[in-house]
Amino acid sequence: MSHPARETDHAIHDQFTERWSPRAFADTDLSKDALMPLFEAARWAPSASNNQPWRFAYGLRGDTGFAKIASALVPFNHAWAEKAGALVAIASASTLERDGVTSANPWHAFDTGAAWGSFALQAHHAGLIAHAMGGFDAGTLAEALKLPEGYVLHAVVAVGHQGDAAGLPEMLQAREAPSPRRPITETVSHGAFL
Repeated sequence: MSHPARETDHAIHDQFTERWSPRAFADTDLSKDALMPLFEAARWAPSASNNQPWRFAYGLRGDTGFAKIASALVPFNHAWAEKAGALVAIASASTLERDGVTSANPWHAFDTGAAWGSFALQAHHAGLIAHAMGGFDAGTLAEALKLPEGYVLHAVVAVGHQGDAAGLPEMLQAREAPSPRRPITETVSHGAFL
């Protein structure tokens, strides 16, 4: 299905406007070999003091890792994400250690967001789709994946091959299109925040 092109206010690389987050997955398997380049891209994301606080736990459809992550999804997300080839939980260390001293890392979420962005763009380059979601039970997921002390869960990402929107629940079919963005004048200002 083709969608209207997203229009930019300034010239940028097409990767930014062509990437979006579909929910319609093709119900096909995804191999570990296909998934690893996405983690490799995330590995090279910028990071304050090169701390690299992000951590990923994944499962491939049909394995116990996938079942653990899927079990924590809210029903709305579970209904479409169960067709993905992989589910990935994203967390980060909220502390860092320097010279034997542990302290809060105020940049852990910012850095992990950068890693997710790299992951998503690499998925797009590989012909895959990646849809991040916040609709999950954090306690259930933390227990199922043995989240270490001092780590924070941020999102679960469904990854796989794009499928037909007709396979989605009817209420989601109309939403299966690239979303627009606010004009840059609403998010960027000179000298002070809007």
